[in-house]
Amino acid sequence: MPSSDKHPFSDPALYINRELSLLEFQSRVMEEAHDEGNPLLERVKFLGIFGSNMDEFFMVRVSGIRKMVEAQVTSALPDAMTPRQQLAAIRKRTGELNEEASKLFARKLLPRLDKNGIHILQYGKLSKSQKEKVDSHFREVIFPVLTPLALDPGHPFPHISNLSLNLAVVIRDRKGHERFARLKVPDTLPRLLPIKRSSGGVRKDGTIAHHHYFVWLEQVIAANVGLLFPGMELTAVHPFRIVRDADIEIQEIEADDLLETMQQSIRRRKFGSVALVAIHEDMPESIRKLLIENLEINPSDVSVQTGPLGLASLMQLYGNVERHELKFPAYKSHLPKPFHDAATTDDIFAAIRRENILLHHPYDSFSPVVDFLNAAARDPQALAIKQTLYRVGHNSPVVEALLEAAERGKQVAVLVELKARFDEESNITWAQKLEEAGVHVVYGLVGLKTHSKIAMVVRQEGNGIRRYLHLATGNYNAITSNFYEDVGIFTCDEALGADATDLFNFLTGYSAIKSYKKLLVAPVNLRSHLEHLIKREIEHAKKGNKARMILKANALVDPHMIELLYAASQAGVQVDLLIRGICCLRPGIKGVSENIRVISIVGRYLEHSRMYYFYNEGREEMYLGSADLMTRNLNHRVEVVFPVENKAHLHYLREEALAMYLKDNSSARVMKPDGDYARLQSKEKEEAINVQQRLMNHREKLNAALLEKEKKNKEKKKK
Repeated sequence: MPSSDKHPFSDPALYINRELSLLEFQSRVMEEAHDEGNPLLERVKFLGIFGSNMDEFFMVRVSGIRKMVEAQVTSALPDAMTPRQQLAAIRKRTGELNEEASKLFARKLLPRLDKNGIHILQYGKLSKSQKEKVDSHFREVIFPVLTPLALDPGHPFPHISNLSLNLAVVIRDRKGHERFARLKVPDTLPRLLPIKRSSGGVRKDGTIAHHHYFVWLEQVIAANVGLLFPGMELTAVHPFRIVRDADIEIQEIEADDLLETMQQSIRRRKFGSVALVAIHEDMPESIRKLLIENLEINPSDVSVQTGPLGLASLMQLYGNVERHELKFPAYKSHLPKPFHDAATTDDIFAAIRRENILLHHPYDSFSPVVDFLNAAARDPQALAIKQTLYRVGHNSPVVEALLEAAERGKQVAVLVELKARFDEESNITWAQKLEEAGVHVVYGLVGLKTHSKIAMVVRQEGNGIRRYLHLATGNYNAITSNFYEDVGIFTCDEALGADATDLFNFLTGYSAIKSYKKLLVAPVNLRSHLEHLIKREIEHAKKGNKARMILKANALVDPHMIELLYAASQAGVQVDLLIRGICCLRPGIKGVSENIRVISIVGRYLEHSRMYYFYNEGREEMYLGSADLMTRNLNHRVEVVFPVENKAHLHYLREEALAMYLKDNSSARVMKPDGDYARLQSKEKEEAINVQQRLMNHREKLNAALLEKEKKNKEKKKK
């Protein structure tokens, strides 16, 4: 066991660097693109997700580390890596990942797409008729959109926006002088330009075998770019892509109007300092030097790549090619029976009064959440609605319900988190619409990001009021609920209702509450209570009793939580960690963490729920909520974690969910002590278990049973 005179768990060898752990998660995402068991267009989509994730990694994480290096910060993290050392390690690993992604696309996915009638062509290999069609499209549609920007004494180096794909153009005038111009590839046009769609006969299943032809937009522009510089000789055209610092720093105390400050910050984001310039290896040294000098970057910030610059564009292919046989089979989410029977407004509230109702998305439908808010908006007995909104997306039925409630005279109070990264613009738009409708809109607390997921309806019933709650692990986003795994509970429990009232007073007023009856709220009591629950299992183990924890989260980073888990392992507590993304803890170290297992599952759905299970000598306790095991969640955000008190719900989450995650031998990866992950595979004669498929199958059986019951009821009525 590693030892230290200062602290039993201060040895850097016990910790994995956060950024390198995050890159290993991106590697696991790319593994899904490698996996031939996934449908072809899903593999392409996963590679697009990998590209998007890598962009965000540089925009946020790498930009932050670069700032520390520039500020000459030398203090090390628990893993002992300084910011400068982290940057060096990140550059090496991202280079490896980008090279792997390029080879995967060129050697595996492109040939398979071509075989299936989806052809991504190089401009140079187009037929004569194809070139004529594409060039005509360039002159009619693309050419008018383009704006070349020259670089000379009269024209300073142009501003280049974040995530923009550009062409570096070198031209020679009549006097033989070389000139440089930058040409932005318009992001208002499809990156993969459709050439044609044709029928290729009939498949065995009777469907038409259509062929889709695409060409890269930047190649079409490069081939025709001479039209933009009449009278000039074109000598070189090379693509490059910019990724900028997109993290927003808000000095809230100094901001009189947070809404206006956020709007200004979003505009500045487009021109933050450059974190990465992606180029192809054939770009001449003279152009590289020009970019480095004018973008004010280090040579090490230039990434030489062999494949398409910006793999996130592949998501377009997934969305635009209607080939259902090359995608995951369509899945219809289940409507739980209490809501299946709720035909009127009162039925919804009556169903919640009868018992707490659990929804496990996307296996269960998100529609009851929208129906709950719509019912409150239209119910004469509903007096008020209070809700937190973190990411709601565009065309949100949740916000529409709140707007209707306000128009009908309900008291509506909403906390809209303007600092939800990359959703700021959407949230600002909704905040303004809500304010215009008369909703009481709060923008969050100074120094804290509100990440909790809670909605409360206050209803007049008899001579008193009753509070109805929806508590969840995920956002109020009807679109992402279809492919994010999350859990929510409806309840009208009085203690939870009182806690919710105190929480909203804390969010909207000056409440300094320090305790809650049942809710665990960060930064008030969440950390201390989780520590208590872990220490309680340690005490059970020290007494020789069975002790066990299963913790499911997106990330495990907080050093103190890791130390407690190490202490639990040393005491003999069996610890199973279902950590989708970053995990800074090392499992399987003799004398420290041999009782800890770490599993990561990616799969079809984004594992997003947080579940915290404690055996507690058979008196089991489970909590669900919005908080990951990160310092930012426990100390610097408003998070809500809530207990699972219905025994049937606890049984389902423990046996049908958590137990199956731990038994998954198809999509699960087990973390090794060195931080690498090994994918599990079912052994010969062993049942293959994929937890996500199993949960879908379970709901499909429930759907079939409900339909059969409805059919029998209709037949009875006819008789």
